[in-house]
Amino acid sequence: MPDATEPGSYFVANYPPFSRWNAGAVPEVLAAFDAPPTTAAIGLYLHVPFCRKRCKFCYFRVYTDVAAADVERYSQALSAEAALVAARPAVAGRPFRYVYFGGGTPSFLSVKQLERLVDGLHASVGWDAAEEVTFECEPGTLSEPKVRALRALGMTRISLGVENFSDDVLEANGRAHLSAEILRAWEWIQAAGFPSTNVDLIAGMVGETFESWQQTVERTLDLGADSVTIYQMELPFNTVFVRDALDGGDGVPVADWPTKRAWVDWAFDRFLAAGYAISSGYTLVRDPQRVQFRYRDMLWEGSDLVALGVASFGHLSGLHYQNATHWDDYLGAVEAGRLPVARGLEPTRRELLIRETVLGLKRGRLDVSRLREKFGIDPLEEWAAEWRALEASGDLLGVEPDPVLTRQGLLRVDELLPRFFAR
Repeated sequence: MPDATEPGSYFVANYPPFSRWNAGAVPEVLAAFDAPPTTAAIGLYLHVPFCRKRCKFCYFRVYTDVAAADVERYSQALSAEAALVAARPAVAGRPFRYVYFGGGTPSFLSVKQLERLVDGLHASVGWDAAEEVTFECEPGTLSEPKVRALRALGMTRISLGVENFSDDVLEANGRAHLSAEILRAWEWIQAAGFPSTNVDLIAGMVGETFESWQQTVERTLDLGADSVTIYQMELPFNTVFVRDALDGGDGVPVADWPTKRAWVDWAFDRFLAAGYAISSGYTLVRDPQRVQFRYRDMLWEGSDLVALGVASFGHLSGLHYQNATHWDDYLGAVEAGRLPVARGLEPTRRELLIRETVLGLKRGRLDVSRLREKFGIDPLEEWAAEWRALEASGDLLGVEPDPVLTRQGLLRVDELLPRFFAR
């Protein structure tokens, strides 16, 4: 992998890669919804695709400058899709273990819109017993009444998209908020008393220096969040930054990979000194016994995930699927009473093992006994050569009883994972 941050995706979010998912698998996905349920845990993901503006590094399906009527129509479609899903045998009656409101910007919705949405969802897919209900927020979309409403609606974990504290960096990267809005929103979040709070940061944004990164980390430490997630800036192809660079023939001035890893390494040391513990290659937590990422951990260990909303990704009974990726296609399907599944993939059992292996390694330690019991294959034997190579490179401490990544291996884990992919 070159040191420069070049256009393309780096982060490994799933396996097999999304490029292999196809429309030909839709009948198998729909058949899975109509089949008896598995014994796996099940969660719920809701995609709220609205934003005040598109960040220049964003590659998600989002919409800006939307009318209130469009927001209302989409919210009603989410509730209608939830009812369609809840009636299928594979989902009916199963208690959701976790719920995740992602985006886009879920906090873009007004209090009344949020209340109507949650009421509509609860009509068919209640989550009173969920162990975690996460809600993503953009600081500038929050108000004190909205934060109190989120707590009253049952959100247990608020994730605030801070990204950086430098106003110059925020503006250069197209963020809609500035630092004053972060601090104001954080006061409201603390006062509301959520069981868990998270702050998102991105290392290596356009215009960032080591000095500005240090200031961002120190100001984040002052917030005292229960957890902090730090991503390393990447440049997926369908972003404003990459499109502008291709049109103009220039590169995007993003820090290179060694620099970003060094900055995150420094940040990890600062958070560890403040009493945090490393939870994955991206996350730190203040109290590992109390603060857990149920969405992350259950999903990475093969739970079912019911996905609601345009372009959202799900996983059911061992099959991957994605909803229709365009507004009219998604709404047209749901409003006609059809599940809006647009593509999918039925992985082999070995591919599911690979998926849980590579995702599990993101936590820094692979649970070999769990994988051996679930799949009947010993990952230590299956990838013996790969483990030896990682040890020789200094990215792995050892394999007994479980493979454990070194700090350097953890910081570049997404670069290491493709060696486990099927060839």
